[in-house]
Amino acid sequence: MSPAALLDNSHYEQACDQAIAMCDGNLRSTIKALIMANEYLEAELEELQAAISAGCISDTSRSKMRSKSSAA
Repeated sequence: MSPAALLDNSHYEQACDQAIAMCDGNLRSTIKALIMANEYLEAELEELQAAISAGCISDTSRSKMRSKSSAA
């Protein structure tokens, strides 16, 4: 991440506001939802890593996944 991007955290502020609004302003519910989302993503990552280790995902597919994630 560039230094300018680190200084401009408005994206994160907006994302926080949006997450809180989705939970009707309840901060505890917001934190709980974010923890649950993080756990889900960690499980997805573990499944992908296992599939890569087992050879179920080709190098071509991995390259495509990396380029999609770096573009986001």
